[in-house]
Amino acid sequence: MRGSFVPTVAVLAWLGAQAAPSPAAEFPPVGMEPVRVSEHVYYVMGAPGAATDNAGFVSNSAFVVTGDAVVVFDTLGTPALARMLLARIGEITDQPVRRVYVSHYHADHMYGTQVFEDIGAEIIAPHGAVRYLESPAAAERLAERRKSLAPWVDDDTRVVEPHRLLSDEERFALGDVAFRAVNVGSAHSDGDLILLVQTDRVLLSGDIIFEGRIPYLGSANSRQWLEILDELAGYDVAAVIPGHGRAAEDPAELVTLTRDYLAYMREVMGKAVENWTPFDEAYEATDWSDFIEYPAFFEANRANAYGVYLSLERESLD
Repeated sequence: MRGSFVPTVAVLAWLGAQAAPSPAAEFPPVGMEPVRVSEHVYYVMGAPGAATDNAGFVSNSAFVVTGDAVVVFDTLGTPALARMLLARIGEITDQPVRRVYVSHYHADHMYGTQVFEDIGAEIIAPHGAVRYLESPAAAERLAERRKSLAPWVDDDTRVVEPHRLLSDEERFALGDVAFRAVNVGSAHSDGDLILLVQTDRVLLSGDIIFEGRIPYLGSANSRQWLEILDELAGYDVAAVIPGHGRAAEDPAELVTLTRDYLAYMREVMGKAVENWTPFDEAYEATDWSDFIEYPAFFEANRANAYGVYLSLERESLD
């Protein structure tokens, strides 16, 4: 499957009912070429690295051309990137974008949502997004990104509240494509959602799966995250598109980095908690050689370890 992914070619001028995208001069200076992974599914892949690298284009977005309308999964890390994505979609089809599923409410996956709301798409997110939206973190992160990602995140950038929250799962069809959207609960974030394009047997995992870079853990529920990865590894699909990194055929292979990293982090930090070892001492004594060469290690690993250390302390009190 990896070798059969064929980059799309611009074939249509998109003059339909969609709002016109911004001029090319307003697009960030990044490459964004849709890759076709199946009959209906395409994705664009951000660069590996920290969230503010590559003008904020560090995560993936996927879209499904159904014959009736387009379904988008994640909207990237700035409105400018979302406008660029919208233009790329328009080079492939004149179908309108009707639904947008946001896998989770982290800035690099959803700051482009306003672009799709403005053209009338329905915005759906996992129920756990409410906790982020009601927290001080939402405003704090936006203020930070207005500085670290200026001019691509600016005073006109807003955090879009979902039009609909998904608490469990839903099945639906558009055109000739059947879908299953599932709220997998609190794992990587306060609420995570996956989308299975059943007709094509393609899984869109969001940040439940990272490929090619160190996962960002933040306040993740690492125990539940590992359980979800074990479940996804058994899915019978033809392709998996992760939240970061390249798509692949085999979910069991693709989850390896994320699962190994989480399992190792829980093991070494768990021993530290069990032995009452202070975090700084435990961190310095840990052998990180299996992960140190991955992008984002130096930006994320220490904070990841500290978050897991604290969460395991809480688990020990349960």
